[in-house]
Amino acid sequence: MKEDNKRNVYIGNTDIKEAIKMYSEKLNIDDKPKWEYVKPWEAYGRITWEGVFAKYSSPNYNASAMDGIAVRYKKTLEATETNPVKLKKDEDYKIIDTGDPIREPFNSVIMIEDVVEIDENTVEIISPAFPWQHVRQIGEDIVAGEMIIPSKHKIRPVDVGGIISGGVEKIKVYQKPKVGIIPTGTEIVDLGKDLEEGDIIESNSRIFQGLVLEYGGEPNRYQPVVDEYQLIKKAVEKAVEENEVTIINAGSSAGTEDYTRDIIAELGEVVVHGLAIKPGKPAILGIVKGKPVIGIPGYPVSAYFVFENIAREIIKKYLGELKEEKGYIKATLARRIVSNLKQEEYVRIKLGKVDNKIIATPLKRGAGVTMSLINADGVLTIPKEYEGIEKGETVKIELMTDIKDIENTIVSIGSHDLIIDLMRDELHRKYPEFSISSAHTGSMGGIMALRNDETHIAPIHLLDEKSGEYNEAFIKKYFKGRKIAYIKGVKRQQGLIVQKGNPKNIKTFKDIDNKDIVFINRQKGSGTRILTDYLIKENNMDRSRIMGYDREGNTHMSVSSSVASMTADVGIGVYSAAQIMGNDFIEITEEEYDFALDVKLLEDKKIQKFISILKNEDFRKRLEKLGGYNTESSGEVGIYEG
Repeated sequence: MKEDNKRNVYIGNTDIKEAIKMYSEKLNIDDKPKWEYVKPWEAYGRITWEGVFAKYSSPNYNASAMDGIAVRYKKTLEATETNPVKLKKDEDYKIIDTGDPIREPFNSVIMIEDVVEIDENTVEIISPAFPWQHVRQIGEDIVAGEMIIPSKHKIRPVDVGGIISGGVEKIKVYQKPKVGIIPTGTEIVDLGKDLEEGDIIESNSRIFQGLVLEYGGEPNRYQPVVDEYQLIKKAVEKAVEENEVTIINAGSSAGTEDYTRDIIAELGEVVVHGLAIKPGKPAILGIVKGKPVIGIPGYPVSAYFVFENIAREIIKKYLGELKEEKGYIKATLARRIVSNLKQEEYVRIKLGKVDNKIIATPLKRGAGVTMSLINADGVLTIPKEYEGIEKGETVKIELMTDIKDIENTIVSIGSHDLIIDLMRDELHRKYPEFSISSAHTGSMGGIMALRNDETHIAPIHLLDEKSGEYNEAFIKKYFKGRKIAYIKGVKRQQGLIVQKGNPKNIKTFKDIDNKDIVFINRQKGSGTRILTDYLIKENNMDRSRIMGYDREGNTHMSVSSSVASMTADVGIGVYSAAQIMGNDFIEITEEEYDFALDVKLLEDKKIQKFISILKNEDFRKRLEKLGGYNTESSGEVGIYEG
C-alpha cells in the first residue's frame, strides 16, 4: 500500500498534441472498435461501420407525379390544337391523383389542367404525351444497389428516412464505447445529502456523463470513492473490466492523497503524467489491460478542458468519428438558382473548397428527393422577395456538417460512374478526415467546372470523333495555355442495357430505331450522350424517330433502373449498372473514364490519397467484382501543358 505522507514529484510537461499521438499509438485504438447491428430508427447519432446500400428502389412503383389522367402515350401522338384527340374513360384514360400507381396499359400522365372534359366519359387533348411523362419512375429518388450513406458517417434523421426508403432493415454501426466514470475524494458527496463543513457536492462526473452521451458513448458512473488507495484501486479494476474507457476524477496531482498515478502504474502503465496546458496540467494518460485509463484533475475547469481535449479524442476514436462544428459560412454559388417570389425557399447545398474559395453547388430541389438532404453540407435560404440568385454571387450557407469536412472534401463535378460511390466510401473508410462531394453534370459539365475553377477533379469520358480516342483532345481544346493533369481511372464496358432475357430482341444500336422500342437517353453534355449522338450519326439514323430520345436519366444507375422497371426497353450505360439492376448487357465499346485536374493539385493531400485508393489492390478487386472494369492503369498520372 502507498504510504499516506509520500508526495508525488514526477509531474511532466508534455505537449498535448505529442501526448495524444503517443497515447493513441500505444493504445492502437483503430484495432479495438467493435460493431453491432441496429434497426434504422435506433441508429440516430450512430456511426456507420460500412457503407449502407439500398435494398429496394424508391419509389418502388411507377407513381403519378401529377393530378390528371393516365393515358397510353401512343393514343395521343396525333393530338394538335387544330386536330384535338378525344379519349374514352377506362379504354383510353384513367383518372389519377398524385402518387397513384401507373399500371399497364397506361404509361404516361397528362396534367388535369391540359385536359378538356367533353362529358363524364370523354376528354379532349390538344398536345401529345411522351413516354412516362409526369411519372415518378421506380428508383427516381433511390436506386436499388446504390450507396445511401458511406462508412464512418454520423447518422442523422434524414439519413434514417433514406435508409428506410431504401428497404434496409438493419445497419452495421460502431458499438458505443462504455465509459466508466469514478469520482474520488473524501470531501465529495452526492447531491441531496445535507452538507457538513468540508463537504463538496460532486458535479464533475455528471458533466462527464453528459459529454459522453453527446459524443455517442455510454456513460457508466460509479459511486464516489473516498481517498483510500485500496478502495480506489478496487474501483479502477472493476471499471476496467466493465468498460472500454475509464475516467478517474481527482487524485491526479502531487498531494499526499493523490493516488491515481501509482494505482495506474501498479495495474498497468503510465504513458504521460503532466500536460503543457493551463488549466489541466496534472492529467494522467494510462493503460490498464490494453484499455485507456485517464486521470483527470478535480478542479471543474481543469476537469472540463482535459476531458474535452483528451477523453473526447479517445471516445471518438472508438466511434470512428471526428468532432462537429456547425454555423454559417460564405460561399460562391456554382450555378444560377431560379426561385419563386411568393415563397421562401430552402435549397440544399454541397460545399467544397477549391483554390481557397468555398464553392456552393445546389443539389436537387424536388420535395421528394431524400438524397438531397443526405448529401447536403448546408442550406441556402432564398427570401421570398427574390426571383433567384446568379451564378458567382456570394451566399450565406447554414452548415449541416463540420467546416473541417468541407475543407477536406474533394469536389468532383462531371461524369457519373459507380466508381465515384466506391471511391467516396473507400476514401472515407481509410482516411475519415477526407471525403468526396460529387455532382453528376456530365463530362462537358465537368470540363466547364474545371475551366471556371469550381471543381478539384472532373471525371470525363469524351470520345473524339476524328481520332476515336478518349479525353485528351478535349483537354487540349478547352485548356490552351494551362497545365492540366489527368489521373487514369478505369477502362469500362459501355453498351446497351436491355431487360433480362432481352424480350425486344435488341442486338445492335440501330435496333432502337423502332417505334415499338422505348429508349432512355442521358443528359446533354454527358459523355454517354455524346457517344449516343456519335452512334446515331455513324448509323445514318434520324433521332426524331427514336422513341424516348428526349427523355433523360442523370446517371447510369437511373438508366438501368428505368430499363429494369420496364419504363424503357433500352438505354446506353455501363456494364456494372446493368448487372446491379439485373439487366442484360450488349457491349458497344470499351471507353476510358479519367479524372482531369489542375496540375498544382497533385501536391494536395486529398488528391494524393485519392490516387492511392485508385492504386490500392483491395479497391481494384472491389471494383472489378462489379464487372465491366479494367483497372490495370488506374492511378497513373499524365500531364498536358497547353
